[in-house]
Amino acid sequence: MTDPPYLRIAAEIRRRIVTGELREGQKVPSTRQIIAEWGVAMATATKVLATLKRDGLVVAKPGAGTVVTGRTPKATPRTEPELSRERVVRAAIRIADAEGIRALSMRRIASGLGVAPMALYRHVSAKDDLILEMADVALGEIRFPPDPPPGWRAQLELMARAQWALFRRHPWLAQALSVTRPQPLPNLLQHADWATRALDGHGLPPSTIMYAHITIFNHVRGTALNFEAEAESESGTALTADDWLAEHEPILWDLVSGGRFPNFTDVVMRAPFDFDLDTLFEFGLQRLLDGFAVLLAKAG
Repeated sequence: MTDPPYLRIAAEIRRRIVTGELREGQKVPSTRQIIAEWGVAMATATKVLATLKRDGLVVAKPGAGTVVTGRTPKATPRTEPELSRERVVRAAIRIADAEGIRALSMRRIASGLGVAPMALYRHVSAKDDLILEMADVALGEIRFPPDPPPGWRAQLELMARAQWALFRRHPWLAQALSVTRPQPLPNLLQHADWATRALDGHGLPPSTIMYAHITIFNHVRGTALNFEAEAESESGTALTADDWLAEHEPILWDLVSGGRFPNFTDVVMRAPFDFDLDTLFEFGLQRLLDGFAVLLAKAG
């Protein structure tokens, strides 16, 4: 019988602790990071951390989050697979997913793999090159269907939502990619190929097709930049976004209650506004596609 998801995830984090990939005092993935990495619900993520606490592997520290305790069981001796470029990249992705891109260093990766830092340079030349490799591997997680859905709009929606889910799984990825200096990554070009094929053949000039493709990608990536920033803010302050809003809400109401911003005040007073990044992404995507529909109608 298969273990429930929370036990399988707890077992994976326990493995990282036992093998030294996560060491004493280091933060383990938070509930939000568990949700992003494994695609589970909040209740499941909470059970994961509760299981690790029950087993004495982690402890919650105010202002620091949930960290590895000093009562870590020893790893069972086993033969580690030979170090390779793929192992280095996969280890770097796990660290960036759990701790953010700023925490990524050759020393940190080497520690997680149980090797000397200099051993990594036989497989990757520099951190910047490693991040590009990480980005290409992550982008390769998206597999576009061989038979696209009918219609340009459905095809662009499929791509954009797949990208959004990918950026959620890897909050560092949006920061690693550039619009003004696009990196020559094979798996990134697959996205460009999908988008340009969806828009081609409708009478649009090539330059318009390219701007439309970049606009969609820029919307997804630009909105997704908030994932890493929010994770860093939460890690640094130990405040969730909801906690932060609750703390600062009185300051906002002091600003708007004096009548200096009547239009804004009128709008927010008419109905409560619950900001949500997923809603913002979907709202912007649909408005962009509405605009593309006008362009295509004129071209046709």
